[in-house]
Amino acid sequence: MLNMKVVSLSLGTFAAVSFVVCVLWGLLLPEALHMHGFLELVLPGFKWISVSHFGLGVIEAFLFGLYAGGVYVPIRNFFSRRFEA
Repeated sequence: MLNMKVVSLSLGTFAAVSFVVCVLWGLLLPEALHMHGFLELVLPGFKWISVSHFGLGVIEAFLFGLYAGGVYVPIRNFFSRRFEA
């Protein structure tokens, strides 16, 4: 059985770190290789790039990771109980 807190916080942190890496990627590499179009599409309210939008993006990415863990863990635990018994 998976622990929902551990998985959700791990996924939230992973998503937030991935967001920061994507922003750094966009700041360091040529515009043709930027991810800002994708980030603006999947993160409501995020616009490339200001301090407030960066903070919003980190928070949203973390919350989406929490959501993914909150949905995944109960489903995985359900099927684990169902088929491993």
